[in-house]
Amino acid sequence: MCASFRPTAPPLISRRLTLFLPQFMFTLSLWLICVCMFVCLSVCVSYAQTSNNSNDNRQQQQQQQQQQQRSIWDEAIKFTTKTKDSCTMVVSGAGEYTRLRVSCKGQTPGRSYYCDFQGKPNLCRAYNLNPRHYFIQMMWDLRKLSHACQGPRIYRPQMCKKYPDEAQMTFLASWPKTTTPKPSKPVQEPRRPAVPAQTKPATTPKPVKPQSQPIKPQPGKGTQTKKTTLKPGKTTTRPTEQPGSKASRMASEYCWKSFHGICTYFISWFQN
Repeated sequence: MCASFRPTAPPLISRRLTLFLPQFMFTLSLWLICVCMFVCLSVCVSYAQTSNNSNDNRQQQQQQQQQQQRSIWDEAIKFTTKTKDSCTMVVSGAGEYTRLRVSCKGQTPGRSYYCDFQGKPNLCRAYNLNPRHYFIQMMWDLRKLSHACQGPRIYRPQMCKKYPDEAQMTFLASWPKTTTPKPSKPVQEPRRPAVPAQTKPATTPKPVKPQSQPIKPQPGKGTQTKKTTLKPGKTTTRPTEQPGSKASRMASEYCWKSFHGICTYFISWFQN
């Protein structure tokens, strides 16, 4: 007798798993999708914020640079020279160069002049940090002059003094045309050789002629008196100028100082 095999019914837990598993996978996929969308959204928001901040910083830097340029280009620097000439300094750009015009007006009617300077001060690091102070230091040198366009050819402010001539403001032209500005270093004129001064020899005083008088004997003192007797053949002669002194005097009058000794020797030789 063969009994037929019948499958047994699945248990309750397996039935519940088969029903819950599809729902769990669906909710998990939805949750992952939401998380990915949130991460992408946060990344986009942060990127947008950083880009906005960078744009704001760039705009602020551009505004600061424009303000600095306006303060240099638009606001003229005013000063007064040593002769009370009222002057203004106006800075402008000319391609790669920076140009400066100094315009002055004197107290007397008809006295007005200007001069132009050109250079590349932007090569100096201190100029880029504070460009207006560069021209203020230049103005300190200009106001010491009686004529603002007759100063040195190259100005070297203290903040950029170590930089080459290319980074300095150099004289370009002036109106009305004046004399060439003084060089930065004065040129020394060659000294002329000094001519030796001729000194006259000191004249020696003539000796006084001695006068010999005989001593008269006093009465009563015959034994104590001394008689002065003149020796025959000796006569008093007038003192004459020594040949050596005369030769040295003539040498000092007619010869150079370096040849006094030779001239004195030959003159004394001819005299003797």
